[in-house]
Parts: sequence; structure tokens; C-alpha cells
Amino acid sequence: MGLKLENVSKKFVGKQAVDNISFEVDKPSVFGLLGTNGAGKTTTIRMLLGIIKKDTGEITWNGKKVERKSVNFGYLPEERGVYPKTKIYDQLMYFAKLKGMNPKDADEAIKKWAKVLKVEEYIQMTAEKLSKGNQQKIQFMTAIIHDPELIVLDEPFSGLDPVNTEILKNIIIDLVKEGKYIIMSSHQMSSIEEFCTDILILNKGKTVLKGNLKEIKEGYKANRLEISTDSNIDEYIKDFNMDIEFSKNNEYSIKIDSEENAHQLLKKLVDDHVVVNKFEIKKPTLNDIFIEKVG
Repeated sequence: MGLKLENVSKKFVGKQAVDNISFEVDKPSVFGLLGTNGAGKTTTIRMLLGIIKKDTGEITWNGKKVERKSVNFGYLPEERGVYPKTKIYDQLMYFAKLKGMNPKDADEAIKKWAKVLKVEEYIQMTAEKLSKGNQQKIQFMTAIIHDPELIVLDEPFSGLDPVNTEILKNIIIDLVKEGKYIIMSSHQMSSIEEFCTDILILNKGKTVLKGNLKEIKEGYKANRLEISTDSNIDEYIKDFNMDIEFSKNNEYSIKIDSEENAHQLLKKLVDDHVVVNKFEIKKPTLNDIFIEKVG
């Protein structure tokens, strides 16, 4: 049955932070919660986790009202926070006990996740000696160490290098395979596109778009051509009144008005014996759609 929000609203001192939003995550997956700064994402997250009370609406987990004591959740907040002067192991043990784990199970979980996240060498250090990226991995451990059913990740890849980003991505994929429900909030649209089946975009507390990401993108016309050639084709592109978004080493990303125009360009290049290594007409990215919806 999963997580369900129905007509949920929240106001703070006259400001409508969240205005009558509804969505459902009914199977193990990653759900994308998007919006600009101040759009209401964090307020929504805190309500669905039972951290703050909603003003109106219903929030249920497996058909029962959400309460902090009744939902086994993990939360990685956008505001990072580890205790700088405390050993990492002691912090992890503390958080595991807060979630009801006994010392033996907690110790096993700490060792397991330290190995997966490649932070074994840091476990007996104080947090202040770790890089920001490694501190973030430790905080991620606190969110999943107790094997939660529902996991909320707010900007999970912020500050991570490519290697650690890949480690975290693989863990998220495995968590979904294990039957976890994940809510992900991020400004990195490429990450949302990579993981999320369904999304909701908030703007000033209101829902401006929600649904299956693939179906949403199919509702848009193609607007971009990616083409790679063996020679410079700037003049060809100008002749067809197209705008170059990006070009480097004869690789181009071009804005197009229609697929027909793109195919006409291809025909002209072939007729003139220009070698075309890549020709791909693409739908708008989630980044394009996001900017359109929130201005």
C-alpha cells in the first residue's frame, strides 16, 4: 500500500508553505520531489515523516496514519550534521540505539555499511577529521543503518565526488531491489531522471506537475538535436536557422523547432558528403521541463 498524501496543507504565520498537495508511492521505487528553494519540499518531507503536524489532509503509511513512533523511516536531511568531536563509531551506535537496535545488531550493521561505503578506516576517528564527502556518507549510514522501510533523501549527492556518487547510486538501486520506498529531493535533475519513475514538482507550495516521468516527457515535442561530425558544420546550422546550445570538437547540441527540420539538415550533410557519426533527436530534459514549470 505504501505512502499516500491526500490534500495536505501547512501554513506558517500567514505563509502557505504547502497548499493542498496529493501524491502516492504505492510500490518500492524512488519518487522525485522537486521544487525551487522555498517551494515547500522540506515542509512536505517533515510532515510525511511525522516531524511536524499538517494543518489539513491525510498522510498514511500502509493504510495507517503516519506517526513518528509507528513509521520505520530513515531521513537524510539537506542540512548535514555530525558531531565533530565525537568518534564516528560512537555516533552511529547512538543513532542505531535511538532506532531501537540492540548493540550487537548495531555493531554488525555499522561494520557492514562501513565496508559498503568504503569508510572502514574512519570509523574510530572523530568526525572533524573527515572530509565533507566522507561525513556525508556517515550521515547516510545513520539514515539506513536500522533497515527502514521508508527512506527520505534530501540532496543525497551534494558534495560527493564522482566515485562516491557512484557508490551511493548503487546502494540506492539495491535498496529499491530490497523493497524499500524512497523519496528523493534534489536539484540535480540528471539524478532524478536516472532514478525516479514518478515525480512531483512544487512551486510556492502548489503542485505544478506530477505523474510518471516517462509519460510526462512523451507529452512534449522533441526540442533538441545532438549531432557529431568529422568537420565543422556551423554554417549548415546557421542556414537552417537553428540555435547552437553547445559545441566542442564538432559535437553539437542544437535547439530545433521540429524533427522535420533536423532531418532536412541531415539530408543536406549527407548530400554534401559530410561524415555524420551521431544523429539523435531528443525530447526535453527534466531540467527543461522544470524551468518551464517554475519559471
